[in-house]
Amino acid sequence: MGNIFSISLSLDPIITRCWDCATGQASYICNLEDNLHALQAEVAGLKELRSDLMSRVRIAEDEQQLKRLNQVEGWLSRAETLIDDADQLIVQSPQHVENLCMGGFCSTHPRSSIKFGKKIAKKLLEVKDQKENGDFSDVASKPPLPSATERPCEPTVGLESNFNKVWSCIQQEQVGISGIYGLGGVGKTTLLNQINNKFHDTTHDYHVIWAVASQDRPIERVQDQIAKRIGLSNEGWKSIEEKAEDIFQVLCKKKFALLLDDIWEWFDLTRAGVPLPTQENGSKVIFTTRRLDVCCQMQPNMDNNIRVECLPPGEAFKLFEEKVGSETLRMHPDICKLAEAVVEECAGLPLALITIGRAMASKKTPREWEYATEVLRQSAASVLPGVGKEMYPKLKFNYDCLPDERFRSCFLYCSLYPEDYLIKEDQLVDCWIGEGILDEHTNLSNARNQGHFIIGSLINACLLEKEGVQLKEQPKAKKWEEVTRMSLMENQIENLTEILECPNLQTLFLGSNDLKTGIKRLLVELKTLAKLKYLNLEWTLDLEMIPQQLISSFSKLQVLKMVGCGYGCLLVLEEMEHLKYLNVLTLTFRSASEFEKASRFSCAIEQVRLLYFRDSRSLNIMALAKLQHLCTLSLCSCMDLEEVKIERNIIEGAGCFHSLRSVMLDECNHLRDVSWVTLAPHLEALWIGECNGLEEIISEEKLGEVAELKGNLNLFSKLEILFLHYLPKLKTIYRHALPFPQLKEIRIVKCPMLKKLPLNSNSAKGQRLVIKGAEGWWKDVEWEDESTKIAFLPTFKPGIL
Repeated sequence: MGNIFSISLSLDPIITRCWDCATGQASYICNLEDNLHALQAEVAGLKELRSDLMSRVRIAEDEQQLKRLNQVEGWLSRAETLIDDADQLIVQSPQHVENLCMGGFCSTHPRSSIKFGKKIAKKLLEVKDQKENGDFSDVASKPPLPSATERPCEPTVGLESNFNKVWSCIQQEQVGISGIYGLGGVGKTTLLNQINNKFHDTTHDYHVIWAVASQDRPIERVQDQIAKRIGLSNEGWKSIEEKAEDIFQVLCKKKFALLLDDIWEWFDLTRAGVPLPTQENGSKVIFTTRRLDVCCQMQPNMDNNIRVECLPPGEAFKLFEEKVGSETLRMHPDICKLAEAVVEECAGLPLALITIGRAMASKKTPREWEYATEVLRQSAASVLPGVGKEMYPKLKFNYDCLPDERFRSCFLYCSLYPEDYLIKEDQLVDCWIGEGILDEHTNLSNARNQGHFIIGSLINACLLEKEGVQLKEQPKAKKWEEVTRMSLMENQIENLTEILECPNLQTLFLGSNDLKTGIKRLLVELKTLAKLKYLNLEWTLDLEMIPQQLISSFSKLQVLKMVGCGYGCLLVLEEMEHLKYLNVLTLTFRSASEFEKASRFSCAIEQVRLLYFRDSRSLNIMALAKLQHLCTLSLCSCMDLEEVKIERNIIEGAGCFHSLRSVMLDECNHLRDVSWVTLAPHLEALWIGECNGLEEIISEEKLGEVAELKGNLNLFSKLEILFLHYLPKLKTIYRHALPFPQLKEIRIVKCPMLKKLPLNSNSAKGQRLVIKGAEGWWKDVEWEDESTKIAFLPTFKPGIL
């Protein structure tokens, strides 16, 4: 009989496991509705938490100039993704809920319901976990300072060899201090700018600091600029020695390059707190001066000091021809010979060649050139102290040749601005209008046209010799008893009492007093300035208080500028009704209601800044389009704005955005396109930054609707500058190539999905276009064809991160 085996199997564990599996799967169906309700509630809470956190981040970034923490950025990004995913599930949920039966315990499509239920349950846990991790005590910190900041610098003629000498010198390990010296106007500051940009483009080993000295308080001025560059607060400083100690403690730990412009005497680096450069620390100091003796005092080894010579005849004529224009030189056979005589009188001085070249660009007859040559020869004998005798008579030729005293007054008006201040043309023209310097005109447009005509003749307005000194209080009024114009721009003033002693004051610049010690309130006693015609309060960020009836007391006011003013415009709009001469107005609006109340001043408004608009998700630009003198428009931190509506009556209206020249969009994260800018036929500059949802600049679909009603739009025919920064979803500017007849610069920063530019071989013809961006982005750009690629490859300038 064979062996008999007995096998005993217990089915209990198998049954139990199957039961658990079945009931577990079924729970996704049974709990589906409850989990859906819970997910909706948790998502709502997550959205509120995200909104609160974003508000804290915006305050830290906009008001405190801090940089959001990486963990905060990561949390916000994950929250955005979770919210989008959860919202999609919630949108899909009705179909799955309809499939439920037997009181929600079963489903007519069990597999689909179980799969969907799993997603809901998982997403619910993820949202809860994200909320628990959203408690941040700090949301931002001070951003790291860049190793170097690029400075504006035009292409130059004849400085290449000088640049190579200086750069070769400072590259040597044993050279710590190097000087650049030469006549005023010979190109020393331009050369120092090029050195700064070379550091910026080629090496990140050095912490580069740019500082401008002055004849008044040079050490204090340089200390303040160094402190700002290295992130030191100047609060609590009482003496040069205290500043020096703090600066030294920071710089001794860095490898730095101090670029010190325009020193007039030996500069005590140690007293300023600057560690002396050595081979061990590897730091550098490069300075400019007009005086050889200063060079010797700073650096006795003359091999390390570079003299910038005037240009030789060939390069001098090349620079002069570039400024006067070859067409002018060809107008008559004698003009070219006379031009050589003018160049000879300029003695190779670049500043004289540039300014006189520009002045002669409009002179088309030999007699005008003969006169210019004779005047320059006579002026050459003038005797002026110091370096001025080499340059002033030749440069004064431009001033003497201005048509009349009106032009000269406009030129001298520029002295109200700080040295090296970038004066905006429209801003300057508004000053002239407010002062009554220009002719009386029937309308503002004609007056502004005359102003821009005069600017064309004042192209050398940067020749002011007096260096501005930063003030912490206004000048003593005893020195200003008869003053009619006062500029206190870009200072740290908070006390305005002594201005009250200037009863004849017509123009007052208080703009950009934006530090912590800046102007916080205006005095009611300022009502005594009854003759005031021009008041500039732009970018007085700390201004909290304007007394009632103060603005209305300036009954002769013609120009009022309040863009960027910390004080809300709503409170002064009513008072503006009493200003019957007001014809130029700039304002910041924080709500649609504020803007509606300003509609009565539509004929005066030339600049508008929309900030933190939260009234709606769409903006009707009808009111903006009606502003006939609107030159500049900014939309900043309008986080909820999804669409700018283009109404049919706007498209069909005549003169829509006719004066608009500049548009800036910043932190409008839900905008998908900005097609409405095509309605501005004279747009010259377009800046768009940190609009995270922006996918295209111009929508072809919307453009088609506009073109159908408007006809030929001639897109961006006047555009000169296009800056696109931090646009993660941007895929296209426009799907077809555009001619861009005036385009000068395109700058693309961190737009990873933008692979193609609207260019072909016929775009930007005759323009010296510059395209700036990261090298990695540039390598991936897709071109229309090979000829387009060949045409634009030389225009690229790398180094933008």
